[in-house]
Amino acid sequence: MKHSRTLLTAFLLALALFFALSSGKIYEKTVFSFAETKTVYLTFDDGPSDRVTPLVLDVLKKEKVPATFFLVGAQMEEREDLVKRIYAEGHAIGIHTYTHEYRKIYASAESLLTDIERTRRKIESLTGISPTIYRFPGGSFSVREELKKAVKKAGYTYIDWNCCCRDEELARPTAKELYEATVKTAEGKNQVVLLCHDSTTHRATAEALPSIISYFRDRGFVFAKLS
Repeated sequence: MKHSRTLLTAFLLALALFFALSSGKIYEKTVFSFAETKTVYLTFDDGPSDRVTPLVLDVLKKEKVPATFFLVGAQMEEREDLVKRIYAEGHAIGIHTYTHEYRKIYASAESLLTDIERTRRKIESLTGISPTIYRFPGGSFSVREELKKAVKKAGYTYIDWNCCCRDEELARPTAKELYEATVKTAEGKNQVVLLCHDSTTHRATAEALPSIISYFRDRGFVFAKLS
């Protein structure tokens, strides 16, 4: 009987793992409950930028939709008002990196945490908040385990994505192409973490955003920010 219970437990654990993977949950820590409500989390990396971030914010404001911005420290230096606007308009702010120099920040756990802390201090100086959510440059998928452990030990939750508009992959994409990529990669998911970028070369992302929002809204999704 004890052996049977052990086999049953192992089977149930394997089944739970299968459903977690098939749901598209590919970020390290669940920051929301996988409830029946269909939810989309719009996330923007590599900003703020003068050319694109204001356009993105204008769309979000018009549509009354929250988002999460993973900011780059160097980009904040001459754009402090944009950081303040992101916060004032109710969006979540996360840490991305200060330099986005992979070799430098991934050289060691110490280098990575120094980069994170520098970015955190900059955000705090502008908004008064101390973010605890983090996105690895390039995502955590190929990051060494020791670096992931260091980030978690320092008290941060790192978050990847399970849907992408491909605005960093396609060469000179159109808004239509970004919309189509979003639809394709969101297929079959009820909990969507969408990767977008608001750095200076991503004007098409801002142009695609109204259609992307309409797509999810028409299918009964609610919009939320990460925390």
